[in-house]
Amino acid sequence: MSPPSASLRIARRLNALLDRISVVGSALVLPLALLLFAQWPLRDVVGAGSRPANDLAQWVFALYVALALRQATQQHSHLAADTLAARYPPRVRERIARFGHAIAVLPFALFVLASGAPMVWNALRSLEAFPDTLNPGYFIIKCAAWLLALAMALQAAADLLAPLARESAHRDLVP
Repeated sequence: MSPPSASLRIARRLNALLDRISVVGSALVLPLALLLFAQWPLRDVVGAGSRPANDLAQWVFALYVALALRQATQQHSHLAADTLAARYPPRVRERIARFGHAIAVLPFALFVLASGAPMVWNALRSLEAFPDTLNPGYFIIKCAAWLLALAMALQAAADLLAPLARESAHRDLVP
């Protein structure tokens, strides 16, 4: 068996990097739950601190979702309308899996990356605060939207590279 091609190695490294980032991001669920739980006692018992807790929970949630959506997509654990595709032959389903994200997700992700870059840069440069409370961190929500688009674009690229490499390796083995 020949060593994996360069595109397969790149796809594997990209998937491994995205998976590591998702694992780190999954730890955000605990502070998110704590912040959401703390809002009621802070508001009703303490009488202060619920608005900052809500603002903090918003940006933790934005980061968590940005990373969780990519992970759910990669693991095929998200909602999918595959009722019709379940009836397709395996080869057709493989083609849909290979090109589906590139056709459906990649153009939109690239659009968000390109069109959102100035807005995200301005928010990051000014460390934009929440408009109603003036608490810091609103820029993180904008950055998380851009991070989601970046993660989805990278995942689509990895999905495209891996099958291409597998097919070329198979062609090398078949006489």
